[in-house]
Amino acid sequence: MKPEEIRKLEAYFKRTFNNDALTVKARPRKDDSCELYLDDEFLGIVFKDEEEGELSYNFSMAILDIDL
Repeated sequence: MKPEEIRKLEAYFKRTFNNDALTVKARPRKDDSCELYLDDEFLGIVFKDEEEGELSYNFSMAILDIDL
C-alpha cells in the first residue's frame, strides 16, 4: 500500500478505537495489505479490496484459544 493509505488507515484505527498506541505498518514484498499493531504486538492484517471501481479495506484478526 502507498504511505498515504497507511497514514489514513492508522488515523482511522486510532480514532475508532480511541488508542494512540495503534500503528499500521507496510508489509515487506506485499502491496495489497498492511499490518496493524498495538505497541509491538501484532493484531492483524488489513487487505485492500478494489472491485468494480469501489475501494474498501478488510481487517482480519486471528484470535488463538490460548489467548482467551
